[in-house]
Amino acid sequence: MTSIAIEAPRRHVVSDYLELSKSRIVFMVVITTAAGFLFAATKVDPFLLLHTLIGTALVAAGTNALNQYVERAHDAKMHRTRTRPLPAGRITPRAALLFSSAIAIVGTLYLGLAVNWLTAFLGAFTLTSYIFVYTPLKRVSTICTIIGAIPGAVPPLMGWTAATNELALGGWIVFAILFLWQLPHFMAISWMYREDYARGGFVMLSTLDENGAAVARQAIYYSLALLAVSVTPSLLSMTGAIYLAGAAICGAALLAASIRFFFDRGIRNARSLFMISNLYLLTVMLLLVIDARI
Repeated sequence: MTSIAIEAPRRHVVSDYLELSKSRIVFMVVITTAAGFLFAATKVDPFLLLHTLIGTALVAAGTNALNQYVERAHDAKMHRTRTRPLPAGRITPRAALLFSSAIAIVGTLYLGLAVNWLTAFLGAFTLTSYIFVYTPLKRVSTICTIIGAIPGAVPPLMGWTAATNELALGGWIVFAILFLWQLPHFMAISWMYREDYARGGFVMLSTLDENGAAVARQAIYYSLALLAVSVTPSLLSMTGAIYLAGAAICGAALLAASIRFFFDRGIRNARSLFMISNLYLLTVMLLLVIDARI
C-alpha cells in the first residue's frame, strides 16, 4: 500500500513537468527535426540522428517551460490554461525556472558537443527569440504571429544542419514550409480561443477582428504561399513525383479548409482547419523523407 501511495504522487509530478514542457509540441518538434535530418543526409548516421533529437527535444522542452514561467500570470486568466501546473500551483515558479533553464542549457550544450555548434546555435536562437522577442510581443502587436513563426520553423533547419553542418537551400526550404504552415494553423487556433486570448491580454488579429474575415483571409493567403513553396523541392529536383503529388494534394486540402473557414467562420470550421493543418504537416514531412530516401 505504501509503495502504491508513493508512486501516485510521483506520476503526478512527472505528468506536471511533461505538461510544463508541452510534451505534445516537443513531439511535433522532434518529427520535423527528424524530417529535416533525413531529407538532408546522404547517408544516415543513426547515432547522430539520435543525438540531434535528444538535444533538440531538451531545448524545445526548456523553451516551452520557460514560456509558461514567463506567462504564468496571463495563463491564470484564461480558461484553457488556468489549470496548467504553474497557475494551478502544482509547480512553484522557482522550480519551473530552474527546470526550464537547466534542460535548455543542457540541451544546447548537448547539441554542440554531440552534434555540431551550428545546430546548437540555432537551438539557442530559437529559445532566445521565442522567449525574449515573441513572448513579450504577444501583448503589444499582431505582428507577433509572424515573428513567432520564425523560431517555430527552425527545428527542421536544425535537422538539416545536424546532418550536413551547413546552411543550404534545402534547409531553408524546409524552414519556409514550416514557417508558412504555422500561420493558417495558428489562425485557426486563435479564432477558436479568441475570447481566452483577449482575457489573457494578448494582442492578436483574432482579438481585434470582430467577424473573423481578416483572420480567414490571412489563412487563405498563407495556405496559397505554402502550396507554392511546398512543391519547390520537386521543382529543384530534390524530390520526385511522389512528393510533388502528395504535397500538391495536401496543400490543396489545406487551402480548401481555409476557404471553407472564410465563408463560414464558425468554431467547427476553425477546428477543421486546425485538424487538417496537423495532418498536412505530418503527411508532408513523411513524404519528404520517403521521397528523399528512395
